Amino acid sequence: MCLFASVLKREADGSFWLETPAERGRIEVEDAPFVAVELDWVGDGRHQTLSFRTNVDQVVTAGPDHPIRVAHDLLTCEPTPYILVRPGVAEQGIEARINRAVYYELVALAVPEWVGCRRMLGVWSRGRFFPLGELPPGDE
Repeated sequence: MCLFASVLKREADGSFWLETPAERGRIEVEDAPFVAVELDWVGDGRHQTLSFRTNVDQVVTAGPDHPIRVAHDLLTCEPTPYILVRPGVAEQGIEARINRAVYYELVALAVPEWVGCRRMLGVWSRGRFFPLGELPPGDE
């Protein structure tokens, strides 16, 4: 699995390919090709650094080059968090879905911050704030 992970590429159209010097083949990925299964952090607040271990033992540290994003289901509004593992072509990168247990750890580390005119709950890593969700009015 680690060998396949090392040759995984993503094209500008969002498609995934396994590419070696000798061969190239398209694969289907339902959501994200990797899962973030463990969180380690040092520091706190704006000086915090968050590192994630994936299911293929790759460590990715959240920051400007490896942002965290949270998508929300249109029907249930349930959050689905991701971290960019490595860039792809154009806007399409290769992400790891952050599993539920790790997401709960992130929520425990979260602090409120203003993002524009919205009060958000999120985490800091390498000097960058990553919103996890909007705080309801009146919540601090």
